[in-house]
Amino acid sequence: MDKLKRVLSGRDAEEPSGLAEVIDSTSLGWGTRVKGFIACFAIGCLCSILGSCLLWIPKKGLVLFAVFYTLGNISSIGSTMFLMGPMKQLKRMFEPTRLIATIIMLLCLILTLCSAFWWRKAGLALLFCILQFFAMAW
Repeated sequence: MDKLKRVLSGRDAEEPSGLAEVIDSTSLGWGTRVKGFIACFAIGCLCSILGSCLLWIPKKGLVLFAVFYTLGNISSIGSTMFLMGPMKQLKRMFEPTRLIATIIMLLCLILTLCSAFWWRKAGLALLFCILQFFAMAW
């Protein structure tokens, strides 16, 4: 039946390539995209709020805040990929008008996790979290 539809529509000249089949089979419907966006965004907000609550734990609180805040930001960025697609999201992030903010934000995400896990500098992790916020707002 599909072959008949291709013949009648004039698309029978060539069989679709393997890549085209993969792209067609992995595309999401609009309802699924919205659900994925809401789920990722909710997880991102929950991680950020949880990080803020964990900030007040003695000794390890600042490190936990940095980790959960960073994971929340990563999840929030990932949520918008559901709406516009990963390639369009990356193209928009790396447009000339947003390039500096994107580089600063990605660098601060990495440096926050490095300062929390490897360098064990809580003040530095907090500084990078603040810079993450400003880069995302920019």
